[in-house]
Amino acid sequence: MNQRLTGRVALVAGGTRGASRAIAVELARAGAFVYVTGRTTEENRSEVGRPETIDGTVRLIERAGGKGVAIRVDHLRPEQVRALAERIDAEQGGLDILVDGLWGGDGYLEWAKPVWEHSLEASLRMIRLGIDAHIITSHHLLPLLIRRPGGLVVELTDGTREYNATFRKGTSLAFYVAKAAAHHVALAEAEELRPHGGTAVAVTPGWLRSEAMLDEFGVTEENWRDALPGQPHFCVSESPTFVGRTVAALAADEDHGRFTGETLSSGWLAQVYGIDDVDGSRPDAWRYLVEVADAGKPADATGYR
Repeated sequence: MNQRLTGRVALVAGGTRGASRAIAVELARAGAFVYVTGRTTEENRSEVGRPETIDGTVRLIERAGGKGVAIRVDHLRPEQVRALAERIDAEQGGLDILVDGLWGGDGYLEWAKPVWEHSLEASLRMIRLGIDAHIITSHHLLPLLIRRPGGLVVELTDGTREYNATFRKGTSLAFYVAKAAAHHVALAEAEELRPHGGTAVAVTPGWLRSEAMLDEFGVTEENWRDALPGQPHFCVSESPTFVGRTVAALAADEDHGRFTGETLSSGWLAQVYGIDDVDGSRPDAWRYLVEVADAGKPADATGYR
């Protein structure tokens, strides 16, 4: 990226692990100063219960030659988000990039249970994590972003707009609504930012080799293909770095406003910007899922990565 984001200030909300962590690292590698927020630190863990921390994300940023700071924030607590905005305002005077990767709700998903059988408490918690936290964050942080021309908001989600146009069978009502809502949040933010020269998009990675997914399959990033005998369609998976690189390229694009209001996938962005994954491939997971996995065809990523 040739330090194309030098002088830019970014906030990655929910940058503890997975796609958000990788995006924080790649934005910093490209020169941006990155604020990383989340609930899990070396001293405290969130309800997710995993070992990754926001402090660890900043260590990865520094290892990549970038600069950033970790701030523990529960984005469902408006007073904490307000304090975060005040701190960024005092230290930077504005914000150029807001990546909202807040979630942490996978543990509440009871697969394939109808709403009347699914835990109501768990359903409502997913809505809070996937929608309420995003709106609270936008309320307090967008006033900083509109101060600077060319501001960019990225709402992370799961699935393209086309894929989420119908119910995600096998998930649950609340999970589906929480993820599909990102498309509409980005669309609304795009209209509200338009008079200020800002851009808002939703971005979805493909089948992500997140820390949790690798643990689920009992593999590492180095030997992830060992999971294929048990889950053949995992052949189209991508590293978190892939979506991180594509979002950094989007942020550095002076004409990113042409995408405002759209939902973009890592695979599509990779084609636009000529981005490769860490293994030199370009996975196009959502096209693969429609044309191969959901079509009942044998696993074969030829032509999809």
